[in-house]
Amino acid sequence: MAPSLNILSVMAIALAICVQGTLGEIACEHLDQDTCAYAISSAGKRCVLEKRVKRTGEEAYTCRTSEIEADRLRNWIETDECIKACGLDRKSLGISTDSLLESSFAQQLCSPQCYDSCPNVVDLYFNLAAAEGVFLPKLCEAQEGSARRGLMADIKSSGFVAPGQLHPVKYTVAPAPIKPVKYTVAPAPVEPLKYTVVPAMSPY
Repeated sequence: MAPSLNILSVMAIALAICVQGTLGEIACEHLDQDTCAYAISSAGKRCVLEKRVKRTGEEAYTCRTSEIEADRLRNWIETDECIKACGLDRKSLGISTDSLLESSFAQQLCSPQCYDSCPNVVDLYFNLAAAEGVFLPKLCEAQEGSARRGLMADIKSSGFVAPGQLHPVKYTVAPAPIKPVKYTVAPAPVEPLKYTVVPAMSPY
């Protein structure tokens, strides 16, 4: 009786290992459009969602394996919690850095709910940012600044304003307008009249 139990135990363990290995193998081509984006295959390759239009005009989605490798992550399908916390979309096509240029997305990506809890998403965008010459932790530090600093960073990154030193503005007080001077001619002083008494002449 004991040998039979041992055989059954060995078979049960082997079956459990076999089932776990089968369920744990993720192939991108087997995923649907609701699980493809941000998933990682068992080989460590990232899955990408693609869309094509059939002759009938109907849109069809397919999932394929990309050449982008994930760091130390395998067999991963991103959770709905991380999709929401990081501001992602299950219907995102391909893999692009365009979203990093959006300030609102960067804020969600750098939020504690995403940055500290979603290693797959952070790993993906860390590598995407590095490919563009951007260090993701530094980007997140900038996002934590004041609203004014964030606004200035957005303006500079957009290329509309070139960075430069601010010079103090000097203000000069303009002189008051010169009013014309009116001159009045004063009357000449009146000199007193001098009278001389002439002696009377004799009529004779």
